[in-house]
Amino acid sequence: MTDFDAIVVGAGHNGLTAAALLQQAGLRTVCLDFKLYAGGMASTVELFAGFRFEIAGSVQVPTSAVVSDALGLGDLPTVDLDVMSVQLRGVGDDPLVYYTDPMKLLTHLNDVHGAEAVNGMAGLMAWCQAPTRALGRFEAAQSPKTLDEMFACATNEFERQAVSDILFGSVTDVLDRYLPDREKHGALRGMLAFLAVNTTYRGPATPGSAAALAFGLAVPDENATLIKKFRGGMGAVTEHLLQMFTAAGGELRLRTKVDEILVDGGRVTGVRLEDGATLSAPVVVSNLAPDLTVNQLVDGSAIPADIRERFARIDHRGSYVQMHFALDGPPTFAEPYEVLNDPEYQSAIGIFTTPEELQQQWEDSRRGVVPADPAIALQIPSANDPTLAPPGKHAVSAFSLWFPLSEEIAGYGALKTEMGRRVIDKITKLAPDFEKLILRHTTFTPKHMGTMFNAPGGDYCHGLIHPEQMGPNRPGPKGYVDQPIPIAGLYLAGAGCHGGPGITFIPGYNAAQQVLAEH
Repeated sequence: MTDFDAIVVGAGHNGLTAAALLQQAGLRTVCLDFKLYAGGMASTVELFAGFRFEIAGSVQVPTSAVVSDALGLGDLPTVDLDVMSVQLRGVGDDPLVYYTDPMKLLTHLNDVHGAEAVNGMAGLMAWCQAPTRALGRFEAAQSPKTLDEMFACATNEFERQAVSDILFGSVTDVLDRYLPDREKHGALRGMLAFLAVNTTYRGPATPGSAAALAFGLAVPDENATLIKKFRGGMGAVTEHLLQMFTAAGGELRLRTKVDEILVDGGRVTGVRLEDGATLSAPVVVSNLAPDLTVNQLVDGSAIPADIRERFARIDHRGSYVQMHFALDGPPTFAEPYEVLNDPEYQSAIGIFTTPEELQQQWEDSRRGVVPADPAIALQIPSANDPTLAPPGKHAVSAFSLWFPLSEEIAGYGALKTEMGRRVIDKITKLAPDFEKLILRHTTFTPKHMGTMFNAPGGDYCHGLIHPEQMGPNRPGPKGYVDQPIPIAGLYLAGAGCHGGPGITFIPGYNAAQQVLAEH
């Protein structure tokens, strides 16, 4: 008898997904995590007394309806907003209001930004259809497509060009085709560029960046759910998954670090913990980044060198700061952005530079230069979800690109301080009382995120959205389609697998389905 039927390493949202589904199917499952809480980067964490923050992920991106139904996600309370986000450049321009209702969005685009913006967005929606199918964006329990299969998703020359774009093209290539007016459509172009490159280590004009635009812009169909924001923050979802897991009899062990996945005779036998204790099971599912699993948790002699080398090439270069603020009250936005003082407009505020500026900033950051005018995704979730902050106070988060990975001009600490200062200054320029409202704040860099969540390079994607890391070049539950891991009972379930990144739950679902098909 083994201790368990299955061991899940890592209690992030994909690990909890796999654990819950396995336990519900009758496998005695334990989920292990080295942290003090479950949820990983899909958590709601009290960083300051009374102030709770979505530590990284803040929305469930559109995902497979099959997965959502299997996890009961449709039953969770949501924060239902008329306005999903507001985008602006902060140079006196008209804000672009991203209404949840598609008709209201199109009407707003037409009335404020012109028919060209409507036509351009319609063109982009059409452009991303074939790439969505080629990437298998909303597919569950299916293998990633080969390159031939990706091109076979196209039904005409227009769609073949779109698939080619995601393999070889840049964000700028696509935006110049559909939204060519760089000034008039500056906020819209900036939003779309930021949407793409925050999951890459590439500027918008860099070849290969269009894959991330297609992944982020994928339009849900009848087989997919819409984007969702949950009451209580993203941690409410992982709490739901944990309850689903434990209610079925599963066991969660926190402060439990796995040092090694044990293999004997080409089969998994269990895990060895940091304290030297071992747990036995014929199945081990890892929620960690695929390369960490293969090259750090498994003895090198158990996996051929060419497979280990392929996993070692995964690009994890995170280049951002994530700041969290406890505010003494709501910030007051000045003219011409007074509309942002309405809580309905405060869920997500994009203060973006143009794609051209974002490209230059990326190139500068590679030489150790902090952006003078950083692009910022600002969120005030407590404006519409008062559970996240004490009465009258607000929990605010800001995510900004590009934090230099090079320290040629200044040391790490000086770069962190400088970039944090510039983010605060830029927000305060639009909301003059912002800085004086700050009670406490903290700044996380990729280095912090890597330490806190065991994410290589601070990469919340577990493998950036580069075309050479998508499709057949993104591993599935058993590794790469053309080069599977030759260890029976070992499965990969993290965001670095096909179906990820983002809070889609698909990699965890896929791993569970593979386990159940084989055991």
